[in-house]
Amino acid sequence: MKKMLSMVLSASMVLSLAACGGSGKTETTAAAPTTPAATAAAQDESAGETGSQTAVSGLDALDPVTLTIYSPGNENSVPTKTILEYKKLVEEASGGKITLDAHHSGELGNDAEALQSARMGTIDIIFAGTSGFTEFYDKAKILDLPFLFDSAEQAYEVVNGEIGEKIFADLPSSGLIYLSEGDNGMRQISTTNRAVHTAADVEGLKLRVPTSQMYLDCWEALGANPVALALNELAIALSNGTAEGQDNATYHLVANATYDDIKYFSFINYMWMGCTMAANAESWEKLPAEYQAILKDQAKIAAKYSFDTIAEDNQAATETLKAAGVEFDENPDIQSFKDKLGGNDYYLRYENEPWYSQEILDEILAK
Repeated sequence: MKKMLSMVLSASMVLSLAACGGSGKTETTAAAPTTPAATAAAQDESAGETGSQTAVSGLDALDPVTLTIYSPGNENSVPTKTILEYKKLVEEASGGKITLDAHHSGELGNDAEALQSARMGTIDIIFAGTSGFTEFYDKAKILDLPFLFDSAEQAYEVVNGEIGEKIFADLPSSGLIYLSEGDNGMRQISTTNRAVHTAADVEGLKLRVPTSQMYLDCWEALGANPVALALNELAIALSNGTAEGQDNATYHLVANATYDDIKYFSFINYMWMGCTMAANAESWEKLPAEYQAILKDQAKIAAKYSFDTIAEDNQAATETLKAAGVEFDENPDIQSFKDKLGGNDYYLRYENEPWYSQEILDEILAK
């Protein structure tokens, strides 16, 4: 029955394993797109139209420009839908003076290859998993710490505000300019053999996690037995008992068909995952300030689009999982997980790492 449900849902939610992350930590799918640009415009339609006309008319003396933008994911992945939305937003805001030549579906390489191309300038703008950026820009690793955010909504406000700018302030040293931070979901816990309400419930649990030391550290500290496996090994591992659970965002389970043996799901919101939009530094510096402002402003709107889209994905996936008989804990004892880790002192295990910043961490936790 669950196999049939998964096949039905695949008509609207398509697998995209490498759509938003280069380390196996991210699995992205599609959902009916929302229109944050239209929502923003509706807040003050007359003023928006006047401002837009004035801004566009001020670009008349500037030469038109075409920039290449890329998402490694397939056409139905959230990152690809996001860059297509961004293309529309930018071209409208610039009155057609800026054209974004959008590519996706592996046309210009996988995440790692595309990020290298963006740093070299072969790609002008890239939208890919933040985990991929950490391979050469380790300051972004701070976003992989557990329990930084209570919700995806909070994450959006933090990473697309002053704190996000601080985290990515040194990105130009890697050949890129930070534009905005999109969403790839809040990680939860789902299991085959036990309900999880408190931290005590994961004691000894064989939990599949991505091949990331920070994920392994977290679950070992919580008393589980984390098993680092590639995503394509997960369904079999859950079936044969090699793994008894997974730590994925809600929509990941359905998009990747890894829920056949899942019986319990708990919204612990323990880890948020992002996708970073960045521009090649040399390409960026050649642009007029007016174009830079448009690209930066619309990047934040496009980022919100990704958050809205994934929120819809999560809701659709929740209904599918419930129909398949999965039991949900909507209000687990999240504080028990934080307490088991030792509260904020847990983060001090990384204080000697070059990417660690107590100042930035304190600012995030104060939000």
